[in-house]
This record gives sequence, C-alpha cells and structure tokens, in this order.
Amino acid sequence: MQPKILVPVDDSTTARRTISTIIDLNDHFSRQLSLLHVINQEQLAYRMIPDFQLDMVKENATRAGRALLDQAEGRLRAAGFSCELLLEFGDPRQKISQIANDQGFQLLVIGRHEGGGGLRDVLFGSVANHVLHNVRCPVLLF
Repeated sequence: MQPKILVPVDDSTTARRTISTIIDLNDHFSRQLSLLHVINQEQLAYRMIPDFQLDMVKENATRAGRALLDQAEGRLRAAGFSCELLLEFGDPRQKISQIANDQGFQLLVIGRHEGGGGLRDVLFGSVANHVLHNVRCPVLLF
C-alpha cells in the first residue's frame, strides 16, 4: 500500500519549486498525492470587504484556487502522478494541520517561503513552521 501524502500548494515560487522537486524525485514518492489549497478567510476580512461583496470575492477566490490546483495537478499528471484535489477555506496553518491529522496522512510535503525566518517567524510564525509542530505525521520540508 502506498503512503497517503498531502502537498499544500499556493501561488508562490516555493510551492512551484516543491512540485518540481517532487517530479524530479518521483521514484521516491507515491504515485497518488493529495494537493491542498487553503483560501485564507482572514485576509478577506482584513481587506475590509463589505458583506454584500463577500460572496463574489469567495467565488473568485474559489475559481482562482481551483485553477491553481488544476495547474499543479497538470504538471504532476504529466509526470505520472494521480492527484486528489482539496480546496478549503480557513487559516492555512490550522487547516493544513487539521486535514493532515484528521484524514490520516502519512507524510506532508511542504515548502518554506524564502525571506522569512528570524524575527518575522518568531512574531508571526510561518505556515511551514506551524505545520511542522502540529501534525502527527512526518513532514518533508523543502
């Protein structure tokens, strides 16, 4: 039985590099992956979007999230992988950890954004750092 692997993706250079690395190291990965994109609802509220426009913003964010997942899946499928696509709303740090734990994933593969570290991560924490310390499965950090 192949391990159940979760790969969170966003629209960043780091996420694209993570997908590329998985493809480059394809002999070391299960052929079945679960790709997860989390739409950060807190950012929507932060931008002070009026309630009457929130549904439209969510629809657009959902379309963009699906397009992002489809793009990553296309790259992986061309390399022989099969992907389950997951799109969720919430705080990415909390939602990634929750899904990894609740759905019994055996490995989480995530990239760490460049330019963080140091004081920024101490004050705000990075998604990768939070996930690393809050999931029960092993984490492969790129």
